Amino acid sequence: MTFDRTIQVPYPPESLRSGIHDTGFHPVVWYSRRIAVAPAERGGRVLVHFGAVDYSARVWAGGQFVGQHEGGHTPFSVDITDALDGSGSVELAVRAEDDPQALTQPRGKQDWQPEPHLIWYPRTTGIWQTVWLESVPATRLDSLRWTPHVDRWELGLTVEVTGPLTPDLRVRVRLFVDGQEVIEDTYRLTERELGRRIALPDPGLEDARNDLLWTPENPQLIGATLELLDGDTVIDTVQSYAALRSVGCDGPRFLLNGQGYVLRMVLDQGYWPDSLMAATDEELRRDVELTRRLGFNGARKHQKVEDPRWLYWCDVLGLLVWEEMPSANRFTPGAVEKLTREWMEVIRRDVSHPCIVAWVPFNESWGIPDLNTNPAHRDYVKTLYHLTRTLDPTRLVIGNDGWENMSTDMVGLHDYVRDPAVLRERYGTPQALAVTFRQPFGGRALLIDGLAGAEIPTVLSEFGGVAYSLDAAEGWGYSRVTDRAGLLEIYEALLAAVHNCRALAGFCYTQLTDTFQEKNGLLTARREPKADLTRLARASRGPRYGWDLKDDLDPHPLGYSPRWSERRATELDASERRQPPER
Repeated sequence: MTFDRTIQVPYPPESLRSGIHDTGFHPVVWYSRRIAVAPAERGGRVLVHFGAVDYSARVWAGGQFVGQHEGGHTPFSVDITDALDGSGSVELAVRAEDDPQALTQPRGKQDWQPEPHLIWYPRTTGIWQTVWLESVPATRLDSLRWTPHVDRWELGLTVEVTGPLTPDLRVRVRLFVDGQEVIEDTYRLTERELGRRIALPDPGLEDARNDLLWTPENPQLIGATLELLDGDTVIDTVQSYAALRSVGCDGPRFLLNGQGYVLRMVLDQGYWPDSLMAATDEELRRDVELTRRLGFNGARKHQKVEDPRWLYWCDVLGLLVWEEMPSANRFTPGAVEKLTREWMEVIRRDVSHPCIVAWVPFNESWGIPDLNTNPAHRDYVKTLYHLTRTLDPTRLVIGNDGWENMSTDMVGLHDYVRDPAVLRERYGTPQALAVTFRQPFGGRALLIDGLAGAEIPTVLSEFGGVAYSLDAAEGWGYSRVTDRAGLLEIYEALLAAVHNCRALAGFCYTQLTDTFQEKNGLLTARREPKADLTRLARASRGPRYGWDLKDDLDPHPLGYSPRWSERRATELDASERRQPPER
């Protein structure tokens, strides 16, 4: 095979940053590169990790087939040890297949037409997250999972080990708070999976206990070092982190660490003009920082499973996340199998991130268009709801966000009405919300399958969508203004109305940035604010939250926390078991 073009990985060939910028259809793409490989330690293995390849991938090393994976948003690894010939380098080849017309595969917002149209964006083909080499011992720590138990002041730990087992294997765990060691425990390993609950020291003072709990206002992380020992010899070491944080509901209230907490989120689609779905670590961090500066305490990552480095910065800097599965666009047995398998991989990859408070398997009935009338479509939502709750019982699950809510822990509603008075009429009181629930939106019922919406929290999970472009470029939004002053005026009015809606547990404004033809971001596609950040943030926080806390004795009925801390958790060196090198 002849390769006549060079691509900058991990950027997709459709992007400018890849160096190719070919926006046509690419059902199949091939990559080839000769890589230098340091010899593994005696008995060790050499792995190649792929952050994400859209949609399916087959990998060869030195002409030898070494592995394959299906699913465009989740990681996989291949072992190339047996393909190495001792020369110090090997030819690595990857075949990525991504049929642009395959509407049964999870694709999110990627367009199947030649040019982006309506709410669909340019395609992302092939490698779009980091690829890196790792030399590991034959017997090693393969994965770990943290589960907080705030009620017992404990951290649950599950560790999986791969490779040959010996009688003297042990796992040593050390935990750190603000750099100070608080736990050192060692556990004998008798099988490949080890599960333990680690009791944390209880300081005995309520304020001190609260300081150890993770919140957006106080993103306290607990550093961790895990060592795999064979006898007295350390054969593998992993750096990680965890956090104490609980999520729940109390009637119509959302609870964070057992306290009422109002969600102030923004819709984040995770696209960049020059790199599409791919981004650098600096760009991912900048998005989290800008989201916080705009006054939000959370983000709903929409129709995309983001690079885990974004979740790392949400953990470190303090931002709640709704994680949403990219939808397929058709309902077939094959589509069900593809999405379910990839969704399970998503949960496995991200379950230890404290920032994630809700899983969202479906959005606006995409891929399940006959939800109200087809029992198979309803059973699909029920199945994924219960499967998600089974795999992770510690978080909330929104079965189908937007409308036709069923099998859900919270009701998510999408309403782009521009008039703030109408928002107050629909969501201002529990009585008004009850009337709204009985009215179809756009021909769709808001609640189906006997769901009693008044008994669980309701979030206005899409609203706003006001378009304004700094460069007067064509595009669209759900409504439009012509200047900065107009954007500020309508944003402040909409947010004031929503803050006054006592029947809501929170909101999610559309959206953080302009995204190609959609010009309804608070920021441009290049992350330039369209209006004064201070005023936008003040509107986002609302009158009873933020810097002016003089009226804490008269709290919001849904429970704004009266505490605010500017203390930042100490940044850790690693968010995954071993960090890939810088891009």
